[in-house]
Amino acid sequence: MKSRHLSLQLIAVIVGAFVAVPIIYAVIGGFKDTSQLSTNPFGLPEPWNAGNYADVLASAGFWRQLGNSIFIALLTTALLVAVSALAAFVLARFTFRGREAIFTLFAVGLMFPFTVAILPLFVMLRTLGLLDSPWGVIFVQAAFGIPVTIIILRGFFKSIPNEIEEAATLDGCSPFAFFWRILLPMARPALATVSVLAVVASWNNFLLPLVVFTDPEWWTIPLGVQQFQGEHGADTSRIMAYLVLAMVPALAFYSLAERHLISGLTAGAMKG
Repeated sequence: MKSRHLSLQLIAVIVGAFVAVPIIYAVIGGFKDTSQLSTNPFGLPEPWNAGNYADVLASAGFWRQLGNSIFIALLTTALLVAVSALAAFVLARFTFRGREAIFTLFAVGLMFPFTVAILPLFVMLRTLGLLDSPWGVIFVQAAFGIPVTIIILRGFFKSIPNEIEEAATLDGCSPFAFFWRILLPMARPALATVSVLAVVASWNNFLLPLVVFTDPEWWTIPLGVQQFQGEHGADTSRIMAYLVLAMVPALAFYSLAERHLISGLTAGAMKG
């Protein structure tokens, strides 16, 4: 048992190194210039130069892209969680003919990758006039996030004892009041889990904003990284600085939400 525990720790350290080493290399590389990266790629900067980071932070484009990413991620998450929570509530707490068939239909949605639907989505968004609009990204991201969100929330909603709902009904609580006042507060770990997953998915989405946005005013961080790399292809150290600063908000959010994500997934596994 002890040797198995040590083996798991070693695997965790190796996996952590694969993740951390490139990030550390990029952070240090951002303090160098391109010539230092060529002559001293793995050593510390001599001297340390914060100019690359300062130039990125002084760029209005970086802050605009950051704001766009935050705006789209928050609205996507709010819309996704609101719609999925209501649907999961109905599929979990109500009995009606075709309920399992509808749930299976949502589950089947997990089998279709986003890239397969990109051409029909482009045509549909163009027809609806949602190109170069953040809502074109928000609606699509929320729609593709619904299946997994419903699956997670339905499991939590079904685990709530029926006695609680019966007691609330006897006290005069309507189904929606039970959902709003009792069910949602009890399912906060699940709501936190799906919210974190939705924010991370939106933040990392590159293909959909690339298709929807032709106006640079609405570019998100992933598009900004591509554009910055194209403009400064020969200045590797500045690109590293941009990449590091682009990662900081996502890493900060994940570090704050990690506890809620892990507790939600753990509770879901136990209840499942």
